[in-house]
Parts: sequence; C-alpha cells; structure tokens
Amino acid sequence: MMNFRPCIDIHQGKVKQIVGETLNDEDKPVIENYVSEYDSSYYANMFKRNNLTGGHVIMLGDGNQDAAIEALQAYPGGLQIGGGINADNAAYYLNNGASHVIVTSYIFQDGELKRDRLEKLVSKIGKENLVIDLSCKKKDDKWFVVTDRWTKFSNIEISQATIEHMEQYCDEFLIHAADVEGKRSGMEASLVEKLADWVTIPTTYAGGVRSIEDLELFNKLSKGKLDVTIGSALDIFGGDLSYKEVVNYCKKY
Repeated sequence: MMNFRPCIDIHQGKVKQIVGETLNDEDKPVIENYVSEYDSSYYANMFKRNNLTGGHVIMLGDGNQDAAIEALQAYPGGLQIGGGINADNAAYYLNNGASHVIVTSYIFQDGELKRDRLEKLVSKIGKENLVIDLSCKKKDDKWFVVTDRWTKFSNIEISQATIEHMEQYCDEFLIHAADVEGKRSGMEASLVEKLADWVTIPTTYAGGVRSIEDLELFNKLSKGKLDVTIGSALDIFGGDLSYKEVVNYCKKY
C-alpha cells in the first residue's frame, strides 16, 4: 500500500523548498525553489486535516529548532523530524511531539557507519522511534549513502545486504535520491525498483516525482511496497502538481 508522506523543510527559520545538494557551509548561494509566506504549523495543520501521517520535518542547518517544534506540537505524533539529530537531543524532539527521529550524518562519519553511535541512539530511544536516512547519490552505476548535506560520499553502498543489516536498528527508512531531489526531473526508476525488492520495513522514497503520471509509474515500479514524498513539484510549495490530487490519488491505495 503506497502512502503519501508530506514534508516540511525548514531553512533559516522559514518553510522552503530548495535544491538540497546546494546546501553548504560556505558563502555559496543556496538554490531556492520556493519560500513560503506561511509558518511550519500551517502545513502541519494541513497535513493533520488530511490524516497524513509519517511526514517529515527537516531542519536544514542551524536556527530552525523553534519552527520545527511549532510543527511537531501542531500535529503531535503525526510527523517525524530530522536534521542535526543525535543521541543527546533525540529524546527532546520525541518529547515535543515527534513520532520518530531521522538520522544520517550522526551515524555515518568519515565515510563509515559508526556502530557505537547507532547502538547508543537505539539504546536511548528504541528502534521503534528511529528512522535511518539512507539518502544516496549514484557513482559507477551504484548508489552510495551521502552525508553532510549530501556533499560527501560514504563507502556504504545501497544494496540488499546493507538494507538487511540496517533494518535491525530502525523502524523505517527515508531515502532521497539526492541527484534528482528538488529538480522536478523525474524519479530514479531503477533505484525505486531495487528498493522495492529489498526492503521489509516502511520506506519512503523522495526525489523527482512531479506528476500524477509519475505517481502511477512509482506505484507500478515499487509494487506498492514504498511510500513517496513530494516537495517542490506540489502547488502548496510553488509547483504545478495539485496537492489535493496527490492526496486523493494516494488514498486509493
């Protein structure tokens, strides 16, 4: 059964849609697809009215905690949160309404999985509250986990063995196809097919879905085994794809 997982991306305290790979720690400009006039709670309440669960709030850099908490408290238990999550602050966000916390860079350091960090996190909050972000980019016809705002390749290949191993530690996966995320250029079809064959826990794919036709293809390729999130393409974030149509389409499945 395919579910639509909504998103609230927060950058510099505002709800935005950006090209994720342009985030950096330098003075280079970030490519913004959309900057909303509404705050994060506006979108959280919208998703709550439509009974959409398991969406994610992503803090893109520092200075976004207050806006993130506003969203979580507007829809307690309905949203997950990611961006700077670690073993020391994870419980704080769960206590403030998040259903799950999402981690990437905290557990992937220097190109490797830091098992001690992952086990520490699981011991503190339980695997039932953890989503592991395996967002990836393609290299040599394979996909590898990327960290540090998608700027650094790890040596962790997205494979059946990796998926099986990581499933032991978490409740869900979130997987952005970072090469196409935010570009409205179509999904990574071969990645979707592979993930559908490999995963046995709830998994949300993000990246490139831009139309109802894309959703139909996604549902076919994923065999209904994956959930989907859409950002920049939606009309609520400045795109052409009707949010209402997406909600109605996905509720059929």
